[in-house]
Amino acid sequence: MNGLAVHERPTESASWRIALPHTAAAVPVARALVRSALAEVGHMADCDTAELLTAELVANAVEHTAGSGPIELVVELRPTGCQVEVHDPDPAPPGHLTRPVIEEPDPWQEGGRGLLLIRALSSSCGHRPTSSGKAVWFRLPVVPAQRSA
Repeated sequence: MNGLAVHERPTESASWRIALPHTAAAVPVARALVRSALAEVGHMADCDTAELLTAELVANAVEHTAGSGPIELVVELRPTGCQVEVHDPDPAPPGHLTRPVIEEPDPWQEGGRGLLLIRALSSSCGHRPTSSGKAVWFRLPVVPAQRSA
């Protein structure tokens, strides 16, 4: 390639919404949807981070909410970044998502780090009540344009 190549930000918003089973099988489906959505519109958010954090949100919804009804994944791509939401039927807020963590997770335990990852790697995160439970979300900014010679 001769000259500079600059990847431009998308100028329009796009969104996807999908119901997922309330099982562990939802995690790889959610990751694939986020990856496909970012690739389809050439979005400049960090795809690997978006997939990881989406997997954490979906896994938490499956593991920590009761019921067999579906959970819902909402992916919104905007010119400034992306927002991913997971809707579940439990109205209780997720622990330690927006509150400071007093105690570090046990290094010998498998779990307990998902919400820490979401807090550390997203530009913002939170939760809100919905008519059927809650939505837990994170945002990632657009990665600065890369120049290559």
